[in-house]
Amino acid sequence: MPQSTSEARRPTAAASTPLPSMPVTGARSWRDYALLLALAFCWSSTYPLTKLALPSIPPITFISVRSLIAAAFLFAILWMRGIKVPTDANAWKLFATQQLINSTFPFLVITWSQQYVPASNTVVLASTTPIFAFLITSMITRHEPATLLKLAGAILGLAGTVVIVGLDAVRGLGNEIVAEIAILLATISFACASIFGLRLSDYDPMVVAAGSVLFGGLVLLPPALVIDQPWTLQPTLEAIVATIIMGIVSSAFGLMLFYVCLSRLGTLTTNAQGYLRIPIGVGLSVLLLGETVPSNLAVGLLLVMAGVAAMTVPAERLKRR
Repeated sequence: MPQSTSEARRPTAAASTPLPSMPVTGARSWRDYALLLALAFCWSSTYPLTKLALPSIPPITFISVRSLIAAAFLFAILWMRGIKVPTDANAWKLFATQQLINSTFPFLVITWSQQYVPASNTVVLASTTPIFAFLITSMITRHEPATLLKLAGAILGLAGTVVIVGLDAVRGLGNEIVAEIAILLATISFACASIFGLRLSDYDPMVVAAGSVLFGGLVLLPPALVIDQPWTLQPTLEAIVATIIMGIVSSAFGLMLFYVCLSRLGTLTTNAQGYLRIPIGVGLSVLLLGETVPSNLAVGLLLVMAGVAAMTVPAERLKRR
């Protein structure tokens, strides 16, 4: 039975109010952590799918098209559910801001930086998002407890990422300092987005995801038409399939799960999925691209899992055990 159109926004509070001091309600269950793992799976597919698409589809066109595919998919589901997207300016201002700091700006910056920074270095730098989220939460917003256990988890996860990717990635840092600083700015933007996204908790997660990707796709469409002239492109079938899958899985389902996790688990725990994406992404790269398994995968995976556990398991539960 179709849901009421009023469910697009929950009437508990105005979306423009300050961040809630405690965004997580109720006791966490295995379903919450299953959602976190599902989010990691959705976003880990970004690495191999992008690698399949970019050789024949330029970055701006690729990001715009995948966003518009995601928007079409989500709006179709919303229509079937009987839920309408809000039309007030305040809602779209929030959607636009969230999309700019969570997708449009960081993706464009990282895509540009990857022309100069090796993929392994990019992975390490991008994995600093949980640490920046911790610092912003503990020093500025203070909207949820930022414990030393969570900081230790963030550091362990980063160490595991370095082990999986390889120590050469760390030794190579500093060779392209401008591009590397740009990647760090993108990760700070991701961290800010995970905090700002709490302001959207009054809206249905699918509505937020649909409005955000629609804005992102439309903003990048004019420069894609001018710069890339997509009608002149000859994308491979492999690239087209990768773009469609990425639009539906990574952008549509991924963003929807992201906002669900934010409302249920909070900023710091949701950011823990960034470390889970590394081993999952490596596994998908081995399956889809035929890449070799890193020799230090087992050790890195142990560090990553320890870090994720420290960031996600409530301190009260650890004390009881």
